[in-house]
Formats: sequence, C-alpha cells, structure tokens
Amino acid sequence: QVQLVESGGGLVQAGDSLRLSCVASGGTFSRYLMGWYRQAPGKDREFVANIDWSGGRIDSANSVKGRFTISRDNAKNTVDLQMNSLKPEDTAIYYCSAFSPVVRRTYWGQGTQVTVSS
Repeated sequence: QVQLVESGGGLVQAGDSLRLSCVASGGTFSRYLMGWYRQAPGKDREFVANIDWSGGRIDSANSVKGRFTISRDNAKNTVDLQMNSLKPEDTAIYYCSAFSPVVRRTYWGQGTQVTVSS
C-alpha cells in the first residue's frame, strides 16, 4: 500500500512563492507517475502537473505553465511542486498522486491547503 504525505502549504500573498513536497512510502517510487492535483471550494479536482519516472517527461496545466515546476528525487521518494507568482485563483487544496502502471491504480495523499490572498 502506497502512502503519500504532503507538506508545505500555507497562506501567502499574491506574487509570493511556495514549495510543496510529497514523500511516498510503501511502494516502488521510481516506477510511479507522480503528480499534483488541486481542488478549489465548490469545484472539481483538477490536474496541475505530473512527471514520469525518470523526470524526462513533464506535463502541466496551461493555467500554471511558466509559474509552477514539478520535480522528483527517486533516491528520497519525494516529488515537489515549486509554485511562483501565485495568484488568488491558485487557492485550493493540493493533492499529491502516484499512478502505478502495473496495477493501474492511483494513490492520493491527504492534501495540503494553499491560500493566496490578493
């Protein structure tokens, strides 16, 4: 069973930066497609970014391109999301995800709150 624990959320002002981190345990981290999603109040969970096992392929939502950067460290079983130039519309609960291509299952963390004030 894969367990994911996020950290790094908080309350910041527009234009500030935050770095979210997610540490995984209980599985073979290097085999997973790792990602970040977010869910704002009253909205569906949406994709933010993901990164393949090698870090060679990264996808991100248009809304965060040029501002957010995803990275991973397979030696430490961590995936980070560096968020720059934050906007009030980035306010949401951010969730770390791990997709196993072997069992074709997605695992989720408990989420970390990011609040951006204007």
